[in-house]
Amino acid sequence: MDKNRRKFLKLAGLAALGVSAGKYIDIIAKDTAHKIPIADSLSNTKLPTVKVNPKNRWAMVVDLNKCLVEEGCTKCINACHKTHNVPDIGNPKDEVKWIWKEPYENAFLDQENYYMTASLEGQKIPIFCNHCDNPPCVRVCPTQATWKREDGIVMMDWHRCIGCRYCVAACPYGSRSFNWRDPRPFIKEITPDFPTRTKGVVEKCTFCDERLAKGLEPACVEACTTKALVFGNLNDPKSNVRELLKENYSIRRKPGLGTNPEIFYLV
Repeated sequence: MDKNRRKFLKLAGLAALGVSAGKYIDIIAKDTAHKIPIADSLSNTKLPTVKVNPKNRWAMVVDLNKCLVEEGCTKCINACHKTHNVPDIGNPKDEVKWIWKEPYENAFLDQENYYMTASLEGQKIPIFCNHCDNPPCVRVCPTQATWKREDGIVMMDWHRCIGCRYCVAACPYGSRSFNWRDPRPFIKEITPDFPTRTKGVVEKCTFCDERLAKGLEPACVEACTTKALVFGNLNDPKSNVRELLKENYSIRRKPGLGTNPEIFYLV
């Protein structure tokens, strides 16, 4: 039994006894940080080393009027899932998703509107990880497998994830998926530029951080033919997202929870 596994089992034993394990979590995180491989074991793909500009604050604006022009459109979902090797398991129980659709009423349960406009009623709208400014998922992760970058993107390190699913329980938006089985057999065509995941880890949208590092927009934004998805820097008063938010009425999902979502919907 290797050293890290012994420490994890020790931590689990302490938790069962009700003993505070905070300092032991820190020890595990520090001891394993330099040993975590960057390359994926299947694709042997290395993600680029990214310099994060703390002056940026990435966000997305979804214009629902433009989004609903093409009925049943899933171009953003298809582009995202293909780019990031998201498996198509084929059943809701084991579903893995980075972008998905929900009826407007379900997505905005706290937006009570008995006289909703016909254009929104019953319509399915795209849902994303909100990359919260105050992400509860980050606070509960015992191995620091998920963290928030200085530019606001909530990241994932799939090699650190131990599958405890605390982040899944903490996320109030259902934005995280757990791999109950090996996802690789359920990927029709593997994209070699992005790592695949393994059974027993959590995954989610990362705002296409690997594309941002190359100066590209997120795959979903690039694929949207109606220009309903707009991505930009909230800290820049002249950015496209700031202009849209200044000129239009926008809502966010469950803002009362204090998570400060960075996905804005124009209605």
